Amino acid sequence: MLKLSRRAMLAGSAATAALVACSRNGTSPAAPAKPVYADGMAMAAAIAAGETTALEQVEEAIARANAVEPQINGIVTETFEVARSDAAGILTGAFAGVPSFIKDLIDWKGAPTQAGSRGLAGNIAQGDNVFASKWRSAGIVSLGKSATPEAGLISSTEPLANGPTHNPWDLTRIPGGSSGGAAALVAARVVPFAHASDGGGSIRIPASTCGVFGLKPSRDRLPYNDGDAPPLQISVNHALTISVRDSLALFRAAEANDGAYPLLGDIQPLKRRLRIGFAPEPIGGTALHAETRAALEDVAQLCRDLGHEVIDYTLPMDGPKFTDAFILYWATGAAQFAQKVASYSGKPVGPDIIEPWTLGLASMALSRMTEIPGNIGYLQKFEAQYASFFESLDLILTPVTGSPAVPIGEQAPDGDFDAVMESVLRFVAYTSPMNVAGAASMSVPLAWSPAGLPIGAMFSGRKGDDGLLFELALELEAARPWADRKPPVSAI
Repeated sequence: MLKLSRRAMLAGSAATAALVACSRNGTSPAAPAKPVYADGMAMAAAIAAGETTALEQVEEAIARANAVEPQINGIVTETFEVARSDAAGILTGAFAGVPSFIKDLIDWKGAPTQAGSRGLAGNIAQGDNVFASKWRSAGIVSLGKSATPEAGLISSTEPLANGPTHNPWDLTRIPGGSSGGAAALVAARVVPFAHASDGGGSIRIPASTCGVFGLKPSRDRLPYNDGDAPPLQISVNHALTISVRDSLALFRAAEANDGAYPLLGDIQPLKRRLRIGFAPEPIGGTALHAETRAALEDVAQLCRDLGHEVIDYTLPMDGPKFTDAFILYWATGAAQFAQKVASYSGKPVGPDIIEPWTLGLASMALSRMTEIPGNIGYLQKFEAQYASFFESLDLILTPVTGSPAVPIGEQAPDGDFDAVMESVLRFVAYTSPMNVAGAASMSVPLAWSPAGLPIGAMFSGRKGDDGLLFELALELEAARPWADRKPPVSAI
């Protein structure tokens, strides 16, 4: 059984940071503060030891959600009563009784799955997604569904169905996407971790903009869905967390036991030194923000100080060609989603059920249909090309995004399509190659801008390098801890 250390659990007292169930004007809470747990593993250990109960932790998480949700708008559907009922029952697993949220792209039995779309209103899940079933088996209690842009198709979380989600570090800025609701809720300390998924950067981008940890697993390392696989599976499920150890334990709890990969072995802070290629330039030829460049130079130096060999590197790929191919493949997904919504709603594809951004992508796919087979072939071959990057490198270090979080509205789904696309391509300038290659990649919260906006550092490896990334993440977390850095809007 895990034992709690003083660092793993902050004592509940007047000196402890209170759960902000009060207004933001400094009013003191009416009751003494409850213990605040450093992460999900600490909370699970306390529940298992009888020091608290699952129901108590669910109630406290609900109070935290109520305290900050009016400001961040990260929750699409509250299932608080169901959570209370679940917490009062018998729970087993590595995270038995720990509250969390499920991103509104996958099914959690009995809860709506709207995928951020007005056209899927009333769509209630009849069962758990295969990945969600892993979390349920781990004893995780869902408090509801977290916000996502429509179909997860953009790097900001501003769905017309629910309104924009706000970044707890600066409420005028985006939290990233598509796991924006999850990132905002974790950053604001409502829950220690939340489900997230990544089809083009959707774990790593919000991890970067919200100052939390986010690892994108290798393709097929964790279950994704129950349906037929697409020609190229670019999306994966995992989580956004405060601590690396939560991410590691959640990974273990969800691993696919199909023999495609050996199960994750013993993971300790990295001992051997690595050869890291430092590639700060955006692959598509867009500009890199000066604050992001400075932050990543600092992270590269941190790696040198830890004894790693960091060399300047340029990704040997045709970035503009790759970016165009990825966007076209992305657009085919939008077209398929539009047809799914039309079938569900019984209405023709149009702006009353589908957002303008999704319609614009779908239109792009339809206008370039003859290119799609060749495009898929090109992307399928990229996995081998990507693997060749590591013939003389262990990992690659890049920014996650081209700039810190941009203002809400710049990537609104009902904005001018070309202007929004231009912003997206500037912002999402690094993450998609790892999705196409099926490779392991992570955003580590190691830097902040002068204005206090988080800037994640992205370390990427080969397909199957998940364990290596976890080892490095543990080393970086010890060298430059981030858990105590909380945003201005925080429930703790």
